[in-house]
Amino acid sequence: MISTKEFEKLKYETLKYFWGYDSFRDSQEDIINSIISCKDTLALLPTGAGKSLCYQLPALIQQGTCIVISPLVALMRDQVSQLKKRGIEAEFLSSELEEAEAETIFNNCKDGLTKLLYVSPERLANAQFLQNIEEVEISFIAVDEAHCISEWGQDFRPSYQNIKTFKEQFKDVPCLALTATATLKVLTEIQSKLGLKNPNVFQKSFRRNNLNIVIEEISDKYQRIYDILRLNQKSGIIYTRTRKEAEELTYFLSSKGISNVDFFHAGISPKEKMAKQKKWINSQSNVLVSTNAFGMGIDKDNVRFVIHFSPSASIENYYQEIGRAGRNGHQSFAFMFWNQQELNNFDQILANQIPTKKEFTAIVSYIYSAFQVADGELPEQTFQLHIDRVKRFTKYSTPKIKNVLNFLHNQELIFHNEYKSLSTLELKIKPEEIDLLPRKESYLIELLLRNIAGLSSHKVHFSEVALAAKIGADIQQLKESIKDLQKQSYLEYIDGSLSSIKFLKHRNDRLISGKYWILFEQIQKNKIQKWEEMKFFTKDERYCKMKLILSYFDEKNIKNCGQCHVCKRNTESIFGSSVSRDIVTVLEKQPSSLEEIAVQLSFHKKEKILENLIDLLDSGRVKMLNFRTYALA
Repeated sequence: MISTKEFEKLKYETLKYFWGYDSFRDSQEDIINSIISCKDTLALLPTGAGKSLCYQLPALIQQGTCIVISPLVALMRDQVSQLKKRGIEAEFLSSELEEAEAETIFNNCKDGLTKLLYVSPERLANAQFLQNIEEVEISFIAVDEAHCISEWGQDFRPSYQNIKTFKEQFKDVPCLALTATATLKVLTEIQSKLGLKNPNVFQKSFRRNNLNIVIEEISDKYQRIYDILRLNQKSGIIYTRTRKEAEELTYFLSSKGISNVDFFHAGISPKEKMAKQKKWINSQSNVLVSTNAFGMGIDKDNVRFVIHFSPSASIENYYQEIGRAGRNGHQSFAFMFWNQQELNNFDQILANQIPTKKEFTAIVSYIYSAFQVADGELPEQTFQLHIDRVKRFTKYSTPKIKNVLNFLHNQELIFHNEYKSLSTLELKIKPEEIDLLPRKESYLIELLLRNIAGLSSHKVHFSEVALAAKIGADIQQLKESIKDLQKQSYLEYIDGSLSSIKFLKHRNDRLISGKYWILFEQIQKNKIQKWEEMKFFTKDERYCKMKLILSYFDEKNIKNCGQCHVCKRNTESIFGSSVSRDIVTVLEKQPSSLEEIAVQLSFHKKEKILENLIDLLDSGRVKMLNFRTYALA
């Protein structure tokens, strides 16, 4: 049995060896000590406070394997990849893995080699998993994104209800629940629904003293962002609402000579994502223009600014996204741009994507019927899903259809893959039957078997691009030939560049029109309410922005931050104009244009800066070097 003194020494040695730090951040050490003491623990730590280390480090210094429950495969993959780079033995289980790969992972856990095993919450109800995990020594259970257990939240995952039952099988194993965004009501719900026994609760303030929030009503966002990037050679993230916006803004900035910018969204291939992400993480100055598909689980401490091209869907989303700036404690900026027409458009978009009960049931019914799934049935195969066909048949809009699909996916009734991934191929006839086929078909199948390893025995993932290059074929022609073989039931083919669907539960029309419709309706109401709260936060010019965020998360006795654009303007109105002094401070460094001054003094309105520049010119304190550059006289 290791002593407390030895534990303390080992804790700091592990922190230094794997993470390179000499000390812990606020609350981290207390949370780690709590879990090492075998106490159930609940931690609310804002984005950037180092949640992951709270379970990764104790997993390393305790015997056995830590089971980490996480809602997203992409998040699990990123975490495991980062841990392996640090030399830490970690694995994740997902439906993408073949049986042999999963068995190897379990054997490593049984042998005590794997210190962290990431699993999705739905896997906790899998009989094979439960049978294998009985032979694994579990150090503790970590529940990441624990707010997903809240039934009326936007991120509700019903399989999080499996955790309590899973925990009861390991009564002496402590549980650590972590979340970055939760109100007091949600924290209470987490504690109850996970069955935490007298947990130690750690709640760090959401206040970020090094984050300067600047929200600006503006029409020409492109020019504003260009001015910021032109004068700021630091690493940052620009969040857009759509993939199209991300790409168009990137092309605009590149055309204006901003070379350190790239776009990132869920529509690009996994290989591209990894390359773009790696380049950004290792850079001191690269900027990614991204949808909210980017950022979760990313540990990069030198992000100096986050720009929101448009307001986020909720205050939770907004706070989580701006929390990716300034993790190293340096002064950082969170810009958000908006205009009234845009807010009106978002109101309309939100209204247009919410179906009525009749539309909801019709969309769900067609999705099942299109693949000949009768009430009570559950097919095993994965199907190719064409959204356009659903739209043509139902006559409902694409946003409504995608909203319903997203709901069915989140409730784990289906697995909807709308992202680019590797395609899959599975041979449906025995290898010895190939010679009995017509010459053209047998030749093509033999060609596939020679060039795709493992196809003769199991379902395989492959790239049509790589295969076409290897055999010297046209990629579209290759796809059509494979589809012809599929039509004749010789093989099963899923094109990874298209949307696919797999049914996870038996069809139950009564539950769809009853329980699931009620839940869907409640989630839509929550979306609208959260958007209304976000609109108020965006437009309000009376209250400190950080104070509004802290109030939203139920913090008490809150003081103004003193550095958001509202606080800066209020200070100006109390103590007299500080704009002139700030302009002089900028010009003391170097001569600058109005745009360059405005970027550095983002908390002042551009019109106010121009007004004070004219006063400074009249008084002789400032002069013009040319028609657009100002300098101290």
